[in-house]
Amino acid sequence: MIEVANRLKHVEEYYFSKKLREVAFLQSQGKPIINLGIGSPDLEPPFKATMLLKDSLDEEGANKYQSYQGLPELRDEIARFYKKRYKVNLSGKTEVLPLLGSKEGIMHISMAFLNPGDEVLIPNPGYPTYSAVTKLLEAKPVFYDLKEENHWLPDFVALERLDLSKVKIMWISYPHMPTGANAPNKFYDEVIAFGRRHNILIVNDNPYSFILNKKPISIMRYNHAKEVCLELNSFSKTFNMAGWRVGMLVGSYEHLNAVLKVKSNMDSGMFYAVQKGAIEALKCSDMWFVSLNSVYEQRRELIWKLAEALNCTYDEYATGMFVWAKLPPHLKSEEFTDLVLKEHSIFITPGTVFGSNGEGYVRFSLCSPEEQIKEAIARV
Repeated sequence: MIEVANRLKHVEEYYFSKKLREVAFLQSQGKPIINLGIGSPDLEPPFKATMLLKDSLDEEGANKYQSYQGLPELRDEIARFYKKRYKVNLSGKTEVLPLLGSKEGIMHISMAFLNPGDEVLIPNPGYPTYSAVTKLLEAKPVFYDLKEENHWLPDFVALERLDLSKVKIMWISYPHMPTGANAPNKFYDEVIAFGRRHNILIVNDNPYSFILNKKPISIMRYNHAKEVCLELNSFSKTFNMAGWRVGMLVGSYEHLNAVLKVKSNMDSGMFYAVQKGAIEALKCSDMWFVSLNSVYEQRRELIWKLAEALNCTYDEYATGMFVWAKLPPHLKSEEFTDLVLKEHSIFITPGTVFGSNGEGYVRFSLCSPEEQIKEAIARV
């Protein structure tokens, strides 16, 4: 066998890639698995967006390569969306870059700014892709603690004690995944000042800001943000378009241009019809968000009941499309979730997937119909 690259020796297959194979196998054996582990929206995208995608298929040039920077209309509509929803002024021409999903952006940003040996501040717990991509590029993950007693926020006093001379990027994500914690205004000012003080690129991964959250926030609305910040955002959660693979990156022209140098060598543009559908999705009225969150509110109430049935506790003020629940003392996350899968055929995610500080916690997804969640409660 041809020997694989050294970089793969430090990276494992994505947890959900492996676990979903196990779940699929159990289902093939007749097990009635209820999947409450994955944040893949089961609701429909905006109707007008779907219709415009279909109508655009027959337009002249629809099947040709598209611009690496996306349609000008899409970039302008993203800028208008940021203005309306976040009160942030952006130039569609120079400060917006559409992506084939925001997960792509994590790799592109890292490739644009990291050299082997550079260091990256990564939240613990946090999205596993941050550390995986860092390792793939032969940079070094430096995990910073997020803990319940500090409301899942970074301890800047502790961060200042670190040797930050090799740190190039700091990943943050608020509303936080997986805990659903929100950050106060003070935090954004602090993290921007921290980035400016140490010449660190702060990247806010922001796909959950419209899910069960009354006050969506973008880091770009704060003073000096464009100097040291980038923000990833996504259509996947906000508009139920996960499979469409549409995301966006916003920030200064200089930062985006560096990312574009990578991106333009990695893909040949987003499919025209998908971009047209995305434009229409961004035009959704307030009623779209009210309706979406009404469904998630009802589901969350049921998930809370399921968590209680499993003797777990949770934060009623957390936001996003997950419920982060604390296990009873002395229980281990992976042992607990394996037991729930074995005894009740319910798949939930162990907190340790997101880092060592996730030990003692589990994560429930809200991306299943009420009937399935009620069935899960009945089984328990």
